[in-house]
Amino acid sequence: MSLLTGIQEWRWINQAAPLSTESALYSFATDDVLSESISKEMGMSGLLRSWCHPKTIVVGIQDQRLPYFKEAVQFLKESGYDVVMRHSGGLAVVLDEGVYNLSLILNEPKESISIDDCYEAMKALISEMFADFPVEIEAKEIVHSYCPGSYDLSINGKKFAGISQRRANGAIAVQIYLSVNGNQAQRADLIRDFYAIGKKGEETRIQYPVVKNEVMSTLSDLLAIPLSLEDVNQRLLTLMQTSEIPLTEEEYARLPYFMERLKKRNQAIVDY
Repeated sequence: MSLLTGIQEWRWINQAAPLSTESALYSFATDDVLSESISKEMGMSGLLRSWCHPKTIVVGIQDQRLPYFKEAVQFLKESGYDVVMRHSGGLAVVLDEGVYNLSLILNEPKESISIDDCYEAMKALISEMFADFPVEIEAKEIVHSYCPGSYDLSINGKKFAGISQRRANGAIAVQIYLSVNGNQAQRADLIRDFYAIGKKGEETRIQYPVVKNEVMSTLSDLLAIPLSLEDVNQRLLTLMQTSEIPLTEEEYARLPYFMERLKKRNQAIVDY
């Protein structure tokens, strides 16, 4: 964790256990608030925020270019999922009570940090959290997974996590989802059907994934041990030697501003 070892003290915000009842937009707004807050820190600073939301599909900006995007979103809603659009790249992912999300937020130092360095830092963090298991966590693209990327995390070729990052408000926010437990095949099939409805066989400029559920799994299945979100939280705390420091009054006061921006971006989806 070379990028992270220079940070002496970590702040942790727990919004994963118990399960949040807020829209996932709240999490994206919170990361924006925390990015703004940490950018004011002197020296290299870092914080961690764990979060989880009930049944939600987070679509990316590229997904809205699907020929039948509206119909695809309606399908997701009829399947019992909230649908939100994040303000960064990437494609659709599933959130639910078995998916653990972690944001690693760093202020940008004078010396630039590369995109790959940030991905490597998150990969190293997750690997250390589960270092007591005799498995290798690899970072490579898993073709036919949903939201595939070069820093998909997998064990024995099966993806259980995906990483993205956003640079804004004077900070770097690296976000990862980990499929901890639950029915990963069902999650994958849902996204497969989302793209099938959104494309209806038409050619598209963007290469949307042809999702196959056999290339994805959960940490519980891959490690052959029942895992809860609370278990993952505890592993994070043990590794980082930190304790929870909630949002300050000043940070809470900034949330409405960032929420309003996200709601405007999502207005079309709300109306579908």
